[in-house]
Amino acid sequence: MAELAARDRAFARLLVATLLRRLGQIDALIADCLNTPLAPRAAIIHDILRLGIAQLLFLRTPPHAAVATSVDLAHVRGFLTHKGLVNAVLRRLSVEGAERVEQQDAARLNTPDWLWQSWSRAYGAERTLAIATAHLKEAPLDVTLRDDDGSWCEKLQAMKLPTGSLRRTAGGSVASLPGYAEGAWWIQDAAAALPVRLFETVAGRDIVDLCAAPGGKTAQLASAGARVTAIDRSSRRLDRLVTNLKRLGLPVSAIAADALTWRPEQPVDAVLLDAPCTATGAIRRHPDVPHLKQPEDVARLAVVQENLLRAAVDILRPGGILVYCTCSLEPEEGPERVEALLRSGAPVERRPIGRDEIGADDIGAPDWVTPVGDLRTLPCHLAEYDGVDGFYAARLVKLGASGPDSPADSPPG
Repeated sequence: MAELAARDRAFARLLVATLLRRLGQIDALIADCLNTPLAPRAAIIHDILRLGIAQLLFLRTPPHAAVATSVDLAHVRGFLTHKGLVNAVLRRLSVEGAERVEQQDAARLNTPDWLWQSWSRAYGAERTLAIATAHLKEAPLDVTLRDDDGSWCEKLQAMKLPTGSLRRTAGGSVASLPGYAEGAWWIQDAAAALPVRLFETVAGRDIVDLCAAPGGKTAQLASAGARVTAIDRSSRRLDRLVTNLKRLGLPVSAIAADALTWRPEQPVDAVLLDAPCTATGAIRRHPDVPHLKQPEDVARLAVVQENLLRAAVDILRPGGILVYCTCSLEPEEGPERVEALLRSGAPVERRPIGRDEIGADDIGAPDWVTPVGDLRTLPCHLAEYDGVDGFYAARLVKLGASGPDSPADSPPG
């Protein structure tokens, strides 16, 4: 899309995101309008109808424009015999579509069955409906400030969330917003900013950030005075992290390496492991996730997470703190991995999170801390502020002798 004007790029992105967010509804509408399914060779026509319906019913594009551009697209792609079908389906939906959409179960239609079943088992029917409903809206833009002088709400036309993050409506060029070029803030969902709070005093500590890119949590640690070593196996993603930290004026040591095999010269004070996952907690921001991920991805990534957890324990000194987190709603990628690590005999124990550490009572979110003391946010949380990403985090401490200056003996920060 690089050759498109900025306005056209923004519309193309919005169109694709809307289509992905509402794909289940759109496909149901197409099926209702066709006597027989389209032949495999006409798959492009199916996609053209999807684009037309997304514009017509969800982006409120004038009917004549949505119909005409879709018919033209069928012509350009060489499907001359299907132009009449495209015209007929879209014209019919321009009349009947709004009423049909009102009658649809949007949350259920747009959620793949395997995810619906997974969330129902983990969170119950009511919460599952609330999660799926939250995914129907585009996520707002959250930022974390490097230094809060109290003026940024007005400068960014944002509101301050109970968690401390600033939130503004999504849209427009991020790089053109006040303070971006000067490195005054970085983009980070409000829930994603919570795991770093689970460390105790970090100033002056040696902390390894495994799987660190794109660097939001790295920036939090560095801005709090930690000596951060950021590890990521992707050189391209690590370059992005370094660029981000340079814009923010924050020091970091970045190493392109496999976190499974990389080891520091000596054990470190703390480790942050934001492990690769299915990202089902970030569907609001990445509506392609439900259509790209399958149950086998959960199982595959659980193995990766298990191995990364063991590696993280290896590089931690006795008394040191490990914070493990994922932006997944799947229990297999969160609490089940921590429980498996504890059962394996690894030299760690859970250090339960206090509600006061994340301001849960001030936020009005006591259920953000699980009965065993882990962090669990859901997309339907903070619904009055348009929600947050789904995040899981657990805090572990490595067992063994620790010195008087170890993180385990430091007061909470």
